[in-house]
Amino acid sequence: IALPFMQRPVPEALLWYQWAGILLWLVGFLWEAVSDWQLQRFKARPDNKGKIMTEGLWRLSRHPNYFGEIVLWWGIWLLLLPCGSWYLSLASPVVLTWLLTRVSGVPMLEKKYEGRPDFEAYKKETPPLVPDWRKL
Repeated sequence: IALPFMQRPVPEALLWYQWAGILLWLVGFLWEAVSDWQLQRFKARPDNKGKIMTEGLWRLSRHPNYFGEIVLWWGIWLLLLPCGSWYLSLASPVVLTWLLTRVSGVPMLEKKYEGRPDFEAYKKETPPLVPDWRKL
């Protein structure tokens, strides 16, 4: 199945949207890595047991790691557009975005913490996925 795609001519120089894809991938990767690192450090402290993470990137979004993951995959899609069959490759970032925002990821964690006063306060102040850039 992959062989026909590999035979397709690809431009020698990167196109503007491929550069945008590289930038998106880099931003998404760093955003996800930093938010996961911040969460890991937060959870490693015994005094934070049972608390909601609301610092660092988690101050801007309730699920910054998922935001980074989604941005990363849309960047890969842009980078690989010239390889052909863009409409087929679109399935990957679309399905991942759908899964993280509608099936697993965000919905599961939101349900886990709903009803907790600290989470409800956090929820009122912080968007679920796309960071609130005004808080920077």
